[in-house]
Amino acid sequence: MKIYISADIEGITGIAHWDETEKSKSDYQKFAKQMTDEVKAACEGAIKAGVKEIWIKDAHDTGRNILADELPQMIKLVRGWSEHPYLMVQELDRSFDALLMIGYHSFGSSGSNPLSHTLSSSALNYIKLNGEYASEFLIHSYAAATVGVPVVFISGDEGICKEANKVNKNIKTVAVNKGVGNSVISIHPKLAVEKIKESVELILKGDINECKIKLPEHFKVELSFRNHTKAFKASFYPGMEQISSTNVVFESDDYFEVLRMLLFAV
Repeated sequence: MKIYISADIEGITGIAHWDETEKSKSDYQKFAKQMTDEVKAACEGAIKAGVKEIWIKDAHDTGRNILADELPQMIKLVRGWSEHPYLMVQELDRSFDALLMIGYHSFGSSGSNPLSHTLSSSALNYIKLNGEYASEFLIHSYAAATVGVPVVFISGDEGICKEANKVNKNIKTVAVNKGVGNSVISIHPKLAVEKIKESVELILKGDINECKIKLPEHFKVELSFRNHTKAFKASFYPGMEQISSTNVVFESDDYFEVLRMLLFAV
């Protein structure tokens, strides 16, 4: 079995402030280590389930956060950003059996995480996909669906775990944080590591095909920008329509075209 792990930091256990996500801040190293520990736990659970090949995408900010020397030697780690439209699941293709997500967080404008955002916390208020607020989980789950890869596991805040099970009830989830206003209630970091390891092993030993997500036949994407000048610029992307001073809409039957638009417009 060959699996892909996409890892972010805003859904890592205990994280509650933007300072804990930025390399230049003193709080960052602790949470980069916890991010690494949670990814390592997923790897260990996968190996116990019989997985022979693991690819990992460091998908936060610079793409240079995970401490590679603390991971099993059989992994391949994707660092930095190629600027391929698959973004947080770069290199994912039909050769993979499953996609796992570590440290994921709720969609932009959600109250489930004080760090909630979608793709860009500085540029966007939110993204809507077919009328529903879209998270990075949903955007990249649909990317996986285009190549037939099921999303089998996600860890992060309580809100993103509920969203994942709304999309497919068979996705295994581990909620490590609960956002309350500008605060976070978390479980113990070591308990999170244990739960991730156990849950990944369990789901990968089961029927992972039950976790497949069906793509809609048509996609209508609304981008709400914080700055009206960004919306004006995005309105010149082919097929984009500006509907207000800050909001634009793009429609397509081809999800790769949606991903291409997000790469260039956000």
